[in-house]
Parts: sequence; structure tokens; C-alpha cells
Amino acid sequence: MLRIGHGYDVHQLVSGRRCILGGVDVPSELGLLGHSDADVLAHALADAVLGAARLGDIGKLFPDSDPAYEGADSLMLLSQVAKLVRSKGFEIVDVDCTVAAQVPKLSPYRDQMRANLADALGVDVEQVGVKATTTEHLGFVGREEGIAAWAVALLER
Repeated sequence: MLRIGHGYDVHQLVSGRRCILGGVDVPSELGLLGHSDADVLAHALADAVLGAARLGDIGKLFPDSDPAYEGADSLMLLSQVAKLVRSKGFEIVDVDCTVAAQVPKLSPYRDQMRANLADALGVDVEQVGVKATTTEHLGFVGREEGIAAWAVALLER
């Protein structure tokens, strides 16, 4: 049986925070605001994997009201998600992600993001796609107010 899940996440860009995407600390004047490290890419991917397994979302598993997850490493959370879905009898077949960011430029970090996400999921890097785009200066992403990410995951049981 194959299952598909979709994930989406958004975090605000602010000064005084790091910009961590796919586990890469991307050099930037602005960083992502959130309870954890605010890795919008890892969060969207976690939601896609959880959705495919019908196990809710990362907010259910790792609530932002729990001080234990303050500043949490999102790749570690993604790794826990992968272990959970495997414990329910699923294998991760393939994942694909898109990050929308006007700034910073992400193409130099794409390969490292793929490797980090693959490692967290316990899959081969060839099973992980990461793309980056801008919004041509439209919307909150285009105004450099935030970064959005979408992900899909294919699981097999």
C-alpha cells in the first residue's frame, strides 16, 4: 500500500535569529522566528511524512507549548518522525520539497540540505528532492517577511 502526505509551513523572518533550512545554517541578516530552530523546510517535510502515515502533525507531536522543544533541532525532530512512521510499519519511499524565499539565495546550500534531510529520515540522498524559488517579490515571501516550504512524501506499507 502506498500513501502520499503533504506538508506546508511558514516562519517569519526577523533580525537576531539564525536562518536554518534543511539543517543548514544559511548566512543571512534575517533568521526564522519560532519555538524550535524554526527550520521551515524540516517542519514541512515532517508534516508530509506524518500526514502520509495519518499520524497528525508536528504540532501534535512536539507542541510549541512544551518548553522541552524550545530551540529544538528540527532535524532531530524529523528523525523522530521517521522512527515513528517506521514503528507503524511504513517505509519512506521518496520525498520532495520546495522552499519559497526571496532572501537569502538558497541554491548553494541545496545539496547539503538534501544530505541532511536524507540522514534525518534514514534514506538515500537520491530519495530526497529540494528545490528553491522566489515569489518574484509578491506576497509576504516577496516582501522578505517570511519563508514558506511545501513537501510531499510517499510511504509504503
